[in-house]
Amino acid sequence: MYRSKARRDRTGKILHQDFKSKDVSHQARIEPNRRWFGPVRTVTQDQLQTFREAYEKHKQQPNSYVIRSAKLPYSLLRDPKNDTPMHLLEVETYTSTFGKKSTRKRPKLAVHSMEGLARESEEREGRYERSEDKNIKEELDYRVMKSTKNFEKGQSNRIWNELYKVVDSSDVVVQVIDARDPIGTRCDKIEEHMKKNCPHKHLVLLLNKVDLIPTWATKKWLHLLSKEYPTIAFHASLTNSFGKGSLIQLLRQFQHLHADKQQISVGFIGYPNVGKSSVINTLREKKVCSVAPIPGQTKVWQYITLFRKVFLIDCPGVVIPSQNESEEDLVYKGVLRIENLEAPEQYIPGLWKRTKKEYIDKTYDIHEYQDEIEFLEKYAAKTGKLMKKGEPDITAVSKMILNDWLRGKIPYFRAPPEGGLPVKEEKDTGKKRKEKEKEKPKLVVPEQKIGSIRVRDEFQEEKKVVDPEEVRSEEEDGEEGEEAP
Repeated sequence: MYRSKARRDRTGKILHQDFKSKDVSHQARIEPNRRWFGPVRTVTQDQLQTFREAYEKHKQQPNSYVIRSAKLPYSLLRDPKNDTPMHLLEVETYTSTFGKKSTRKRPKLAVHSMEGLARESEEREGRYERSEDKNIKEELDYRVMKSTKNFEKGQSNRIWNELYKVVDSSDVVVQVIDARDPIGTRCDKIEEHMKKNCPHKHLVLLLNKVDLIPTWATKKWLHLLSKEYPTIAFHASLTNSFGKGSLIQLLRQFQHLHADKQQISVGFIGYPNVGKSSVINTLREKKVCSVAPIPGQTKVWQYITLFRKVFLIDCPGVVIPSQNESEEDLVYKGVLRIENLEAPEQYIPGLWKRTKKEYIDKTYDIHEYQDEIEFLEKYAAKTGKLMKKGEPDITAVSKMILNDWLRGKIPYFRAPPEGGLPVKEEKDTGKKRKEKEKEKPKLVVPEQKIGSIRVRDEFQEEKKVVDPEEVRSEEEDGEEGEEAP
C-alpha cells in the first residue's frame, strides 16, 4: 500500500494516489488579525512614535540610561540614512558600454602631425614666462624645520590599539581630564566614537587635580560638564584624596544597573600625564599601577580588581591630533617629556603668557628682571646651573621650569567660559519643567562638598563666573569633607 505510485496523465497531473483526496485544493487565505501574532512582540506606528519620542527625551539626559537595550528595535527607532545614489546608468547605459552595441569615443588630440606638434611647441615657448612657472624651486636662505618624532608621542597605532581594547572591554568608560585645562584634555574623538559605535556603554568625566585650581572654578566646571555627562571632582592621593567616596558610590550604582552581569569593567582613558594610574591607586589605597610625573609611564593596558564584581582597566595616554594645536600646546599639556626637547627655552615666553607674573615671582623668589632671558640667567645663578666661565645654562633651567609647570608648582588654570559650553539645549517651559520633576533618573551623581578641597596654591581674587542655575550653597560647601567608604 505504501509502495504504490501515483497514476498520472500525459501532462503529469495526478489521477489517483493512495490517501489523496479527489477534490482539487484551492489557495488558502488567513484572516488578517493580530491575534495570530500573540506570542510575538508587535507594535503599532502610534506606539512606535510615542516610544521614539520618549527614547530621544531620555537620551538627552546625562544621568538616564536604558537598562534592557538588547530588546529595543534600534533599526525602527533610528531614522534611515538617505544615501545619494550614483546615477551611472543614466549617464551611460550598460549596453552602450559592454556588448555588441558598445561605442568608444575617439580620443581628442591637440595635433595630428609632427608639423602641428612643432607649431604648438613654438607657440608655448612664446607664451612662457619664468615668473609664473610654479615648477621652479627658489633656493631660500633658510629651511622650514619639520616637527620631530618627539611631537608624535601618544599617536602611534599601538597606543590607539590599546585604547580601543580598553573601550571595547569596558562597560563604563571614565575619561580623566586635567582640571587646569578641561577643554584641552578632553578626547572628543573618543566621545564621538562611543556615541556612534557603542551607545550602550556609559561615559563618566573625572575632573582630576582639582587641588591646583580655585574652588569657584571647580564648581563652575562641574556645573558645565554635568550637563553632558556625569562629572566628579577628584584629587588623586594615597593620604589626602578627594572624591574617592563619590566615585566608588557611582561605580556601585553602575553595578546595580547591570545586575544581570557577573561583573562590570571600568576603563580609565585620557591624555598622558592626567593621572589615570594615580586615580586607580587612590581607589585601591595602595600602589598597584606604576606612576611617575612624566608622560608615557603606562605602556600597555592592565586589569585591576576593585571589588568582587567591579574591575578597573588602566590605559596608556593617547593624544588626539588636531590642526588647531601647536607644538607649544602639546608641551604645556604635558604630552611630551621635557628632557627630550631640543630647545626648551623657546617655550618659556608662551608660559609667561599663560600665567601671571606675580605667581612666577612668588614661586621662584625672583622679582627684578626685564624679560624672560634675564629671569633665566638669574635663576641659573641662584640654582648653580652654570657652564664654563660662569655662563648660565639656559637650557637646563628652562627644563626645570617646564617640569615645575607640569607638576603643578606654577599656579595656572583655564577659567570657565561665562556663557557656558556650546551645548544644544531645549527651552525649559513650565510644562517641561514639571515633566522633569516627575522623572526619576536611574543614576544619581552624589553631591560633593567642593569647599573642603585643600587648594595647594593661593590664587588672587579674580573675576568669578557665577551661574544663576547653581543650587549648591556656600554653607554646604563649607562643611566637613566627604569620607571615603
